[in-house]
Amino acid sequence: MKHDVFWVDAFSAEPFGGNPAVVCVGTDDLSDTQFQHLANEFNVSESVFISGDKGEYSIRWFTPTKELPLVGHATLAAAHVVFSSLEPDRSEARFFSAMSGELAAFKDQRNVAIVLPADDPVSCDPPDALIRGLGLMPAVTLKGRHYIAVLDHPDEVASVEPDLDALQTLDLSTIAVTAAGGDSDYVLRFFAPANGVPEDPVSGVAQCSLIPYWASKLGKTELSSRQLSPKGGEMHCKLLDAGVQIAGPCCTIFSGALENC
Repeated sequence: MKHDVFWVDAFSAEPFGGNPAVVCVGTDDLSDTQFQHLANEFNVSESVFISGDKGEYSIRWFTPTKELPLVGHATLAAAHVVFSSLEPDRSEARFFSAMSGELAAFKDQRNVAIVLPADDPVSCDPPDALIRGLGLMPAVTLKGRHYIAVLDHPDEVASVEPDLDALQTLDLSTIAVTAAGGDSDYVLRFFAPANGVPEDPVSGVAQCSLIPYWASKLGKTELSSRQLSPKGGEMHCKLLDAGVQIAGPCCTIFSGALENC
């Protein structure tokens, strides 16, 4: 059986920017082993597998090495595929995950938006592995869905040279490094070496924790966020009663069909 596949740059209006995700459609007949083999073959930070129609789709996310409970940019890419290719007359969709529940998506004229669950990280002492892994002492450290290291200046975030081996020993697999200021409300970088993703180019799932934190600190519910990875990307963020909303453009690089998988 053939399956449609789309290579999408999420959080970018132009090719070769943002964060790439491979979206595979109609894959209910594939096994978990086949999902993992495909994600390893695609070798992007995350691949996403969806099945459904009429605006309702099951969804699963895989890195090259493991399945994850939630991925932001790949969900945005999946929504883009629904709205641009599968059901172009539709402007709203829902994704259903066995691990993360229902996720809403919608489009406007320029962007795709998704709503993810909000996190409520709490202050904690920085673990030794976090200090060694980042090569610095955070001004503030929080723990929730991710470790969050808050620094004093965007330049500090940009200059972090992580020790990925040290970060991989943490009890949480994902680490967000962030600071206020620059040409956006806050900046970030996102590391997940234990998940097979040394540095995520543009992370939507990091916003589950960062939007509530910065909304509280800055006293506003609509925020602009910029990721300082080599590829970089910008996100339009909102704190909602239902969770966090993340919006941005997407660009399809190519589409085709899987064979012999």
